[in-house]
Amino acid sequence: MMGDRDYKNLIKSAVDSIGRELEPRIDVKDIKTIHLGEVVQCLRRSYFDRLDPKEVKRTGFNDLLTGLLRKLNYGTEPKSFDIDEIKLRGQADMVVDDAIIIFRSAEEPPEIPKASDVLYLNSCMWLYNKEDGVIIYITKDRSEVSFSVTKNKKMFEEIIRRVRVLNNLLGEKKTPILEPSEECSFCQYYDRCYINMKMGRTIAITDLFGLKKD
Repeated sequence: MMGDRDYKNLIKSAVDSIGRELEPRIDVKDIKTIHLGEVVQCLRRSYFDRLDPKEVKRTGFNDLLTGLLRKLNYGTEPKSFDIDEIKLRGQADMVVDDAIIIFRSAEEPPEIPKASDVLYLNSCMWLYNKEDGVIIYITKDRSEVSFSVTKNKKMFEEIIRRVRVLNNLLGEKKTPILEPSEECSFCQYYDRCYINMKMGRTIAITDLFGLKKD
């Protein structure tokens, strides 16, 4: 706290405000248009985002990296892919020659790329008709690590399947099944999927069995 102003909350409000501006514009009533970000993450989360949303908690400006790059339009415009009467819509962060590049923030340099990021990048290669792609992770201390990915048809077929599933569930107002992952712990909808946990005081093993220390 400095003077009469809480700068920590001021910065948090700024990050949240910028984050809302950078998020892809999704018409929640248009279930015939499914966005790529919706199907590479948990479908239940995407379902709640459309029908009963809760604001995501952002921890800092590093979380805004992808949105900022997308906003700058480094040679990319959103692309669509027709799946029967449904459109899959997505946007790469950057296109360089015949390669798609996406940027992601990370706490520490990862040993392998996140599965959702690989699916996103691979799908962008199909949307933009490119053969190669690179995921670049940038940490808070500005370390970088990159992974190259080759276009894969089976992975894109899985995305197409998930587009159809999400479209059907939105139309029928049916909540998708659980897709447990490490990301559940940080999801704003955790309490809708799992039992609420309450913090309690730590109980020593000696207390539990009525034992006394010598």
